[in-house]
Amino acid sequence: MPLSRRGRGSRLAGSRAATSSLPRATALSPKSASRGALSISHAQLLTRRRHSSEQVPPESEPQADFRSGKWLQEPVTGDARDSRQALRARMSSKHRICSQEEVVIPYAYDNDSGSMDLELSNLETIKKGSSSIELTDLDIPDVPGLHCEPLSDSPRHLTQQDTLNEAIVDKLIQSIQRGFNGELKGELEKLTFLGSLSSLSRALPYDETTESFIHSHIADIVHTLNVLVQEERPHSLSSPVRQEVFVTIADLSYQDVHLLFGSEDRAELFSLVIKSIITLPSVRTLTQIQEIMPNGTCNTECLYRQTFQAFSEMLQSLVVKDPYLENLDTIIKHLDPWLQSVKDHERERATAGMTQVLKCLSRHLSLKLPLRFQRLGHLVALMALLCGDPQEKVAEEAAESIHYLLHITLRLKYIIHDKKNQQSLKRAMTKCREFLELYSSAAKCFYSCPFRIAQAFEGFLDSNELCQFIMTTFDTLKNLNHPCIQRSAGELLLTLAKNAESRFEKVPEIMGVICAQLSIISQPRVRQQIINTVSLFISRPKYTDTVLSFLLCHPVPYNRHLAEVWRMLAVELPSTTWILWRLLKKLQKCHNEPAQEKMAYVAVAATDALYEVFLGNRLRAATFRLFPQLLMTLLIQIHHSIGLTMSDVDIPSGLYTEQEVSSEVTPLCFAMQATKALLLRTCCLQEFNIMEKNKGWALLGGKDCHLQGVFLLANALLERNRFLAQKVMYLLVPFLNRGNDKHKLTSAGFFVELLRSPVAKRLPSIYSVARFKDWLQDGNHLFRILGLRGLYNLVGHQEMREDIKSLLPYIVDSLRETEKKIVLSAIQILLQLVRTMDFTTLAAMMRTLFSLFGDVRPDVHRFSMTLFGAAIKSVKNPDKKSVEKQVLDSLVPLLLYSQDENDAVAEESRRVLTICAQFLKWKLPQEVYSKDPWHIKPTEAGTICRFFEKKCKGKINILEQTLMYSKNPKLPIRRSAVLFVGTKKVLSFL
Repeated sequence: MPLSRRGRGSRLAGSRAATSSLPRATALSPKSASRGALSISHAQLLTRRRHSSEQVPPESEPQADFRSGKWLQEPVTGDARDSRQALRARMSSKHRICSQEEVVIPYAYDNDSGSMDLELSNLETIKKGSSSIELTDLDIPDVPGLHCEPLSDSPRHLTQQDTLNEAIVDKLIQSIQRGFNGELKGELEKLTFLGSLSSLSRALPYDETTESFIHSHIADIVHTLNVLVQEERPHSLSSPVRQEVFVTIADLSYQDVHLLFGSEDRAELFSLVIKSIITLPSVRTLTQIQEIMPNGTCNTECLYRQTFQAFSEMLQSLVVKDPYLENLDTIIKHLDPWLQSVKDHERERATAGMTQVLKCLSRHLSLKLPLRFQRLGHLVALMALLCGDPQEKVAEEAAESIHYLLHITLRLKYIIHDKKNQQSLKRAMTKCREFLELYSSAAKCFYSCPFRIAQAFEGFLDSNELCQFIMTTFDTLKNLNHPCIQRSAGELLLTLAKNAESRFEKVPEIMGVICAQLSIISQPRVRQQIINTVSLFISRPKYTDTVLSFLLCHPVPYNRHLAEVWRMLAVELPSTTWILWRLLKKLQKCHNEPAQEKMAYVAVAATDALYEVFLGNRLRAATFRLFPQLLMTLLIQIHHSIGLTMSDVDIPSGLYTEQEVSSEVTPLCFAMQATKALLLRTCCLQEFNIMEKNKGWALLGGKDCHLQGVFLLANALLERNRFLAQKVMYLLVPFLNRGNDKHKLTSAGFFVELLRSPVAKRLPSIYSVARFKDWLQDGNHLFRILGLRGLYNLVGHQEMREDIKSLLPYIVDSLRETEKKIVLSAIQILLQLVRTMDFTTLAAMMRTLFSLFGDVRPDVHRFSMTLFGAAIKSVKNPDKKSVEKQVLDSLVPLLLYSQDENDAVAEESRRVLTICAQFLKWKLPQEVYSKDPWHIKPTEAGTICRFFEKKCKGKINILEQTLMYSKNPKLPIRRSAVLFVGTKKVLSFL
């Protein structure tokens, strides 16, 4: 049953007149001219017959010289529905082939775009001092040479010649259906099918049968076109089938029947038709192929130019009516890989096609909300980079695209701007206008300079578009065949980062691309520009932590590319301290948390990062300023790293493979090398040498001797650089209250050594003496050791002794400790304070010291006797009677220990025995000072025994005391005691 038809004229052409097709003039080569005059193929006749109603204007138009800025401006007239016809009619004559027939250049510039010399005489001025805050059309700077052509609401009326009668429509439908049935075997059948489909599209505005047929067979049409394109030879051009496919798609698009948008098969067709024209060999190669293998009367160069012209018009037909810009978004998606092609002729074709799309869109711009254009930042970056392309034709096309794109962007941002942000948009437009005025006399300078283009567009890009811009620019860095594109990309990145630094949101994604692409960039200048971009991000407080966190999430030791980033950071002086401080805080945060089963990976990564920063020495001023914090944090990291391997680090999943983790790499080695680099970069060469000569690094990294290494470094710093030492000491006052035990122990170790400095006496006692009181009562014996060591260093300052005396009871109690270091430290302090003790404390101390006589630890034994002797000397006359009993009780032990096998102990016993005798006002016999053992000279033992028997008679029981030592584990003492007892009994018997 035939479909019903609507009356003629009920529906008019949608986007262009039905007869606006370009004349397909077939050019003949001179060689085949005579042959072509006799015989022209039916396909060529069909192609020419389809467009016989249109003629190309014979007059030659001025050549468009974009780079020189000499573009002539002419008024733009006509309806958008005549756009195809107008575009073809105005094509430049500079590329026409001198043949029997004229051929239109497919990628020539259209002079109707107007002047491109950035003449700003017609820019609308933004009113200064206006009280109104509303943004109007007048605020949009007009890009010279562009004239927006709104779509006309009054379509061109169709004439009787334009209308297809019912019989013709039926024949066309039958012809098309034969094509659907697979009857397209030869070139003639293919061209007939395409011509019928294109002709039938004319009836779409007014014929219901046509409309129903077309819309119900969209899938068949798409499939058939797909097959036709695939059957064309990919590396040669010998028939106009491609060209007619493009024309047919354009004809249907002008009637709002889009074969390239929507379903997956349509998208596939779009990709295929683009590939079929873009990937053809260059025109030169095509011509050479024709010379080698002649293919009849067809001029390959002429056919190529016609085919490309049809392709360009097909693209334009897609955006003539694109109020939401969704078609533009799709076109960019499909052209994108070809715009970045490494082949010059492919890049040139894609750029020329994009230029025509943007030009057409800018002339027929009629935007409506909501806009669906999602690739503005990507497109701006891509075309800006192509402006610096080494191929002059590509650069010229890209420059023209930028011109049109700027106009589109201005209108687009005006349409979608939020009233809340209209002031910022107004500022951006003002900035753009001023920028264009600056280069009004140098269009070539502007459009050939990518980073100037970035400056013009930057104010209009939102955060998402800025990220697109950055990502696209980085993506082009992979183009190793064109170093100049890499240089342009580097300039673009740096320019955008400087001008839009506060509006980036996807900084981690940007950093990810930087780290991924840095390894393939070989040019030193470009590498430095990329690193400078990182430096800009990291120096802004808004992004500092984000960038640091990303950089720290990489395997250590860093590869040479990331190491270069750390070493070559180029930031302004005020920002250097901020960056180093934030990096330091990430390491300190790990130390402030309770001890975990595994070390945080960021601690190791931050340590290695500090090492690389020190090596680069770009943050030298900040390194000196933060030296105290850096030094102490690294020493604390050393303490935390002792004995650990990388298996003891909480490494993020997927960061390493098993083969990448070396057993030679440990957290300790990173901390050590960073500490060494810090000392060298801050001119602490003498301190470094002291550590080297005294095996200080081995001490620092030892489990049981870490504090000794800390003491050595602290003393070296105090001795060689008092100024830095004092800065560290002041830092440590609050530092001691932070972190876990390892943090506090290392800090305390350094702090107590620095108390020898004269500046220490200025510290309030709450920060020193009061803190040591707490340490002396701490359950960790290391804190008790450090407390006593700190008191010992403080006691050297006379001004501090009064405060320290309040801790004497705690110090005396320390004499009862089992830890040798604690006892010895307590003795050293008490030796300094013994003369100022009150009698009660002195007597208690003497009783405790007496219990240490004979201690198995020789040092404890000896120094306890030393302190005992000092205590006796310190007893004042009124108190002498009270301590006389303690002195008498010490005589026998001191006498016996004068025979100790340890010479130092024996000598000290004789010295203290002398002090006791002086206290008692005795004169000891000379035999007491003899170093010979008593069993060798028993007569001397008898003399000594008689002396003490006589002096102590009625005061102490010498025999009883001596018998107590007859079981002493030391043989000399036991033998002397026995001998002494024997002599005593003999004397008693006599």
